[in-house]
Parts: sequence; structure tokens; C-alpha cells
Amino acid sequence: TLLELLESHGVVDNFRRLSGRKQVNRRGPLYTDSDIYKWIEGAAYALQWKPDPELRAKVDGVIDDIVAAQEPSGYLNTWFQDERRKDRWKQQYTGHELYCLGHLLQAALAYEQATGDRKLLDAGIRFVNHLINDVVPGGQPLWAGHPEIEMALVELYRAEGDKRYLDLAAYILKGDRERMKLSEAQKRYTFSGKPFTERTEMEGHAVRACYASAGATDYYLETGDAAYWRTLTQLWIDMAERKMYVTGGVGSRASGETFGEPFELPNSLAYSESCAAISNLMWSYRMLHADPQAKYADVMERALYNSINSGMSLSGTLYCYRNPLQLSGNPQDKIRNPWYHTTCCPPNLQRTFASLTGYLYSTGKNALYVHHFAPGKLTWKMDDGSPIVVRQETGYPFEGKVKLTIVEAPASSFTLFFRIPGWSTNTAVRVNGSSHRAAKPGEYLAMERAWKSGDVVEVDFDMTPQVLRANPLAKESNNSVAVQRGPLVYALEQVDQPFGTRVEDAVLLLSKNPGADFRPVREEGLLGGVTVLKHQGAVYETPVASLPLYAPLGRYPQLKTKPVELTFIPYFAFHNRGETAMQVWIPYQLKQE
Repeated sequence: TLLELLESHGVVDNFRRLSGRKQVNRRGPLYTDSDIYKWIEGAAYALQWKPDPELRAKVDGVIDDIVAAQEPSGYLNTWFQDERRKDRWKQQYTGHELYCLGHLLQAALAYEQATGDRKLLDAGIRFVNHLINDVVPGGQPLWAGHPEIEMALVELYRAEGDKRYLDLAAYILKGDRERMKLSEAQKRYTFSGKPFTERTEMEGHAVRACYASAGATDYYLETGDAAYWRTLTQLWIDMAERKMYVTGGVGSRASGETFGEPFELPNSLAYSESCAAISNLMWSYRMLHADPQAKYADVMERALYNSINSGMSLSGTLYCYRNPLQLSGNPQDKIRNPWYHTTCCPPNLQRTFASLTGYLYSTGKNALYVHHFAPGKLTWKMDDGSPIVVRQETGYPFEGKVKLTIVEAPASSFTLFFRIPGWSTNTAVRVNGSSHRAAKPGEYLAMERAWKSGDVVEVDFDMTPQVLRANPLAKESNNSVAVQRGPLVYALEQVDQPFGTRVEDAVLLLSKNPGADFRPVREEGLLGGVTVLKHQGAVYETPVASLPLYAPLGRYPQLKTKPVELTFIPYFAFHNRGETAMQVWIPYQLKQE
């Protein structure tokens, strides 16, 4: 369905016009090339795990149209070819030339891995070689403008072994100030244009900042440059501990789609772009491989199950560009739409969902890491080349039981590192039916032994709902709480509450042990099958919206409440039943006991 939309809006025709295959005008913004590249990457991941001749034929046809538009020099960008040729490399602040190339390379690498077909990859390499052989030696300075190329160049280096590609990534990351005369505001917004290792905080455009950091992490993984690691750890802490929503979303300001100040996390005005949550996932994934601590995988999980998952409707045909944490129910709040003039999020969501199998496991020296939990079978090999086959059974994320069976084990012993999420306060682990030592939340449980075929590891996570409060400096969430069960953040939607109950008037009544008071209920016929949470609450008898805007403290009307049972749904499913009021952060009162 997305390919049909891209076709109907002229995205592929933009290439056909350059090869003479169609006589049409160019349509769409200057970065539309990246949208079809992301679509190809998603299709490539799908083809890696499930052959689909019809899909492959469609991809091959699109690739043929793309490559036919490439210039003999290797240059390929539908905006800056033909009538705009004179503007090439002159608009790098907003031009997205290297950004589009980065997505071309990532799509090409994924497709070559899936099919062995190098047609698009060879085209991408011709473009990169043009930069190395002609553009930079010719005196044309390059800078990212919109980071993305950094990741792609390192991935290309890994695939092809040509160190020139790693060096080009370094050239862009170092961002020599003398190349381009940029203002400090431009350097902040684009998160490029100055040496990456001089960065001290996450700022500017959220997607750009996280993509640049992901590329810098890739560069660190290949070089071990300690200056990069010092910068990366400082930046990641700034994001995860000061500037990230409880849903894993980042980028709080609509103006410029940017990070705000520390703890500036508005709810109804939250921008939290789908692409920004995806960039958080991609960066945290790379940090995890640089330093295998569970905190990175915990953030990946938070972003994936909530702010990324909310980005696509249950039908798979509507998309969120932004993912707010509060909505009033205004019919004009069309958060989910089939198309956006800037179409970055839909294909980004598709390539992310299609690539999920690659995030579940990793291998290390005599080690297998289990990062995330989903039913399926891993058929892989250890670092020494010996085969390993593992089957995982689970009802995650709604159920906390995970069963891991060793189907085929390598001859030598290895360590199984099993992530215990930070939210699982009490986790039970059994190996072949016998209890294992206690597992600590927020760590990898290391189990070393000579594993053999038929060995079983069973893990029961603590799925007791949790009530979360925010740092007092996150002003909008003061005196309110958020609800989480397992990796899922929950929300109140108006449509689920008793008649006459307005979400904005709801209060959660909490005991000293609030988690025990939630009643999980499986609703197979609701929202594709979800577990909802029921909890005692109250609603103000006088609607809050009708109270005075201001009044002296001693004379402000007393807020009386009446009891009501509140129903919470997983946040990712909001607005799948039309525009309705929704809140993640709920005011609370402590019950008198």
C-alpha cells in the first residue's frame, strides 16, 4: 500500500523523468528520494526472512528505474539533476543530498544481503566514489546537513572493506569549521558542521542528533577512538535521563522538531516524531554493541513498544508523524493519516518493523545474547563458526513467560546472556526445571555451561503493573502518574470510560501498594487483542473546564469526586477508533486507609 502511495505522488516518476521513461514534472519535496530508498530497505528485510517473488519483482522494477537515472559521474539525486544542476552541493544546510545517499546505501546493502543482487549497491558505490575521487578533491567541502550518511558509510566499509568509506565518514563527523561558514544555531540544529567530539548535549533536530550519534557510534565500533566514546556516553545519558518521554519518544518541541531543555517534556504539545523514536532505537542498539549493558536494550524496548509502535495504525495504512501523550478529543486532531507531504515516517516505520528479527539476538566471543523477546527460531552460528539453533516461545509483551529451548548447541561451552528488563522487579529463572540464582533487574543474567540439545531456560518476568512518577522538574507531569505493565506504557482513552466520565476530570485512586490494585483483563476483540488494565478511580463532579481560570487560593471551589472504574489501554493503540481524548499522565490521590 505504501508503494502505491509513493507511486501516486510521483516519487518513482521523479527518477523516470530523468531517464526519459516518463515526461512529467518533478513532484514532492527535495528529499523524496529517501522515501523510496527506505521502502526498498523495508522490502529487503522482509525478503530476508520470507521469499516473495511478487514483492521482489516490484523492488527490481523500482531499482531499475532508479539506476537508469544515474549520471555517468555517479551522481544521483532527482532534485539536483536536470534544471537544478547548478545548485548541486550549494544547499547542504537543507539540501539532503548526503542524507538521500545514505538511505540509498542502506537500502542497497539490505537488498544485496537479501537477494545477492548488487545493482543498486553498485550504483551507490559509484556515487560514493564520485565524492571521494571528484567532489572533495575538486575543492567542494561536504557536511551532513541532515546526518544519516555517517551510518551508511560505516556499513558500506564493513561490507566492502574499502577504508576510504570509513575515512569519508570520519571526514564528515569531524566537521571542520573552515569548510562551511555556519552560524552556531545552524550547527546546533543540524547536529553537524563541527567536530562531533565537541558535543556536550543533545540539541537541535532530534532525528538529526540521534542519527549523527548512531553514525558516530558505528565509527567508534570500528576505530575504538576514546574521544568518541566519552562524547557518546555523555550524550546518551543526557537523552535517556533528561530528555526522553516515558514512551521512549524524543524531540519535545514542534518548532524545528527539536530537543528542548532538560526535563522540558510537554504532553499535549509533545512532538515526539516517529522518526525520532526510531533514531533513538537505532542509536541505543549501537551503544549496546559498544557496551553490552541492559540499560541500552531497556531504552530500545521502551521506544519500540510505545512511541515507535504507536506510529503505525493497527490497519497498517495510517501513520503518526508526531506521537503526543495527551489529546483533547478535538475532531481536528488528525494524528493518524495515510499520507504526509513530508513522508519520512511511514517508510521509516516499515523498515523498522521489517528489521526487528535482527535486533533480538547477538553473538560475542563464546556468548549468545538474548536482548528482546518474541516467538520464533534463531538459526545462526557462533563466532567460531559452529552452528546454534534456539527456539523462543512467549506471549510477550502481554505475558511475562519466556521459554528458550536449545535445539542445536555448539560443541564447546558458551555463556548465555539473558536480559532482565529494569521494570521486572522479581524475576524467576529455571534451567531444565531447576531454579537458577536470582536475576537482577536491569542487567544481563550470565549463564555459562556446556549447553546441549534439549536444554530449556524458562523465565517469568514480574508483570505487576507499575505506577511511575516523573522528575519534579518535568513540570507538566507534576502531581500525576503514568501506568506501565511490562514494557507497555498505558493510557486512558475517552471511549473506554463509563458514560459521562471525561478523561480530563479523571483521578487515579492509589493505595500504598498500587500495582496490586490493577486488574489486567485480556480483551481479544479489542484493538487486535490487548490486555487492558482496570483500576479504581474517581471523576470530579464539577468538570474541571468549568472552574474559574483564577481565584484566590482560599476561595477556589473545592473539588469533589465520585468513584468510577477506569480502563487503561496500551498507549500504542491510541486513536485507532477515531479522534478521542487521551492521556498518559493521570492526576492521582492517595486513598485513606
